[in-house]
Amino acid sequence: MSSFELHTLATAPEAAKPLLEQSVKSFGMIPNLHAVMAESPQALEAYQQLHALFMQSSFDKEELTVVWQTINVEHQCHYCVPAHTAIAHSMKIDESIITALRDESPLPSDKLETLRQTTLLMVRNRGVIDAADIEKFYAAGYQQKHLLDIVLGLSQKVMSNYVNHLAQTPVDEPFQAFSWQKQ
Repeated sequence: MSSFELHTLATAPEAAKPLLEQSVKSFGMIPNLHAVMAESPQALEAYQQLHALFMQSSFDKEELTVVWQTINVEHQCHYCVPAHTAIAHSMKIDESIITALRDESPLPSDKLETLRQTTLLMVRNRGVIDAADIEKFYAAGYQQKHLLDIVLGLSQKVMSNYVNHLAQTPVDEPFQAFSWQKQ
């Protein structure tokens, strides 16, 4: 497999430079995922837009974390699990949630566990969920818009997880303390 370039502001295609500048404004650095995606400015722009839209979705910060990490762990993403662990800490997510997501152990809330299980069904069954599971999701307090927001989060995570698998993206130094491997 050919190696992917980690672009900088100096090496990135012209159309990617403003997107990388936005990464620096948002993260204080160019995350390696963004550096890889810069090879295709359209891919980087789509990823950044999906991220912004998912952040504005109907989910609170704990629910965002559950959707992201559930997908990252299921896809065994060596880059996104540590990155989203660091993000979860910065969002002040309770450690019990962070650990349960990484270890695939039960979440401390039935509602969050239902969100995780529904997200897993979406990933594993490519969006096909039977009526009983959808009713269980609704009974936990979620609505149709939440199902659609899972699809939005899944779209974002498919992009990043798959790019990281292809590129074997090196984990950024700030995320290395949270390295992870599937048990």
